[in-house]
Amino acid sequence: MADQQEEEDLRMALRMSMQNSPPEPKRSKPREAGNSATTPEESRRLQRELMAAAAEKRRVVAAKSIPASSSPSKSKRGGDLGRKEMEIKAKEVNLGNELSEEEAYQLFSMVFGSGVSKDILAQWSKQGIRFSPDPETSMGLVQHEGGPCGVLATIQAFVLKHLLFFPDELFKVAPSLPQNLCSRRLSKNQYVASNNFADFTEDAKARALVKSMGEILFLCGNNERAVIATLSSIGHGVERSEDSQKDVTIAQALGGVSIESASDLQKVLRVDTYATPASAFKRLEAMISVFQSRMGALLFLISALLSRGLDCVQADRDDPSLPLVTAPFGHASQEIVNLLLCGQAVPNVFDGRMDFGGGMFLKGISSKVEVGFLTLLESLNFCKVGQNLKCPKWPIWVIGSESHYTVLFALDTAVQDENELEERESQIRKAFDAQDQSGGGGFISVEGFRQVLRETNVRLPSEKLDSLCSSGFIVWSEFWQVILDLDKSLGGLKDSTGQMGRKIFDLYHFNGIAKSDLNGSQATSVGETPIQRPRLTKLRVSVPPRWTPEEFMADVAVPSGSAGSESSEKDTEVANPEPPQHAPLVDCIRTRWPRAVCNWVGDPPSIV
Repeated sequence: MADQQEEEDLRMALRMSMQNSPPEPKRSKPREAGNSATTPEESRRLQRELMAAAAEKRRVVAAKSIPASSSPSKSKRGGDLGRKEMEIKAKEVNLGNELSEEEAYQLFSMVFGSGVSKDILAQWSKQGIRFSPDPETSMGLVQHEGGPCGVLATIQAFVLKHLLFFPDELFKVAPSLPQNLCSRRLSKNQYVASNNFADFTEDAKARALVKSMGEILFLCGNNERAVIATLSSIGHGVERSEDSQKDVTIAQALGGVSIESASDLQKVLRVDTYATPASAFKRLEAMISVFQSRMGALLFLISALLSRGLDCVQADRDDPSLPLVTAPFGHASQEIVNLLLCGQAVPNVFDGRMDFGGGMFLKGISSKVEVGFLTLLESLNFCKVGQNLKCPKWPIWVIGSESHYTVLFALDTAVQDENELEERESQIRKAFDAQDQSGGGGFISVEGFRQVLRETNVRLPSEKLDSLCSSGFIVWSEFWQVILDLDKSLGGLKDSTGQMGRKIFDLYHFNGIAKSDLNGSQATSVGETPIQRPRLTKLRVSVPPRWTPEEFMADVAVPSGSAGSESSEKDTEVANPEPPQHAPLVDCIRTRWPRAVCNWVGDPPSIV
């Protein structure tokens, strides 16, 4: 009982020491009615007395527990023990470490630059990481403000990976290493996820979100650490409060919080570093309500940048003088998206790096990623997405447009499986792209071309070789046509069976920004206000055989059993195809599956 009383006195003293206006001290008797007011001098005196009494009690207890042989230093050791315990408890009350002025300035300048508008700051300070309340899109994160979509879409892609392909792992202890999750997928093993998106429980979605955030942060930290940023105004009391009260508590704590400068960032930000996925998972799980608050997207971006290390982030970039949040609309740059996808803030989407000589080079994606990336800009010939992003380990892609990021995914891992000839094509294309120094222009030097032929074991007839090399450079489209006409025995892709590349599959597109939706069952009656919600669209994708001339594509019939697990229903659909539909998303899909034909029900899928 004495120990309990002692602990309560100590906690009261610590709380009072960290507040400007100390709370009413614990008393054994109620206050007298006439003494209800307490002057500041009395409060300070009472505070000092309580702290001194608690420290003295600690000293006495510690002194009694020390053997008699050490009696000369009883008093000193007991006092030291009391002070150390008070320091430990004080550190527990303090949420993380404060950034230095230099770190805060570097971080703020890196993210927003020097001339950021209040509108952009408001966009990034009013977006939490929350699931949609709409049943049909409840597996998706909802976006209310423009700007942070790059952060939300990337987290969404990882969340879908865990929900769709690792549902049994969600309630297990966090793995020792994030990459352990990748071991399930073998090259030719098919796995089909459930399409009952509304069946995911709130607990399952929350754990998928926490696992995804931890995985991304450790990816940014080179699988060695994760830095988690929170706010100084939100103490450890949030972790212990009831779930129903957390949102209210956090909203009250964020009432006057704003970040408009580096000094604001230094005042409100607190960071902690975690060396194991299990410890980071525990911390994220405890503080998930903070990331669901209006500051959530910004806090997660800061966590990712600090996990990578500010100096490393700047070294990743081609032009570190530009802000990561782009003007004038405050969109996340490609560097932010790449950081969250592959752990490096490189600005380009091609594989490896492009060397121009003289020490000049551009940095791209160094290895295959968990979830990938496709962009409308490739269909417009502004860039070339490499195979590392285009063919990720899981059939999930962040989709980039000129102004927004969304997510495309499949439930069947077989959509990425390739037959023998497709694998051969990928091998040849990858070797060609490795020699392409034009920034994705699709041409290489004669010397580079000869290297491609050696690496891929392609044996061209002398007349074909001379024809391709006559201009001094080789264009991919011309080389590709020669490969298609070259017999398989010589390293080409000529296929007499006509079955090369025949595919039919379903894709789903999720746009997290809340928009008016009149699609399907959510259609409203005349005069009703359209429902504001994210959009989820199912697409049927048909990829014709590669050898099929464009003018004969609509007349191609697929023999039964020609595409592995395809059903007779799908065979019939190709034999009697629906009229093709078009939207900008289809152009993105065709950068992954050339000449794909897409169909959907209702409104066209939107990538803006």
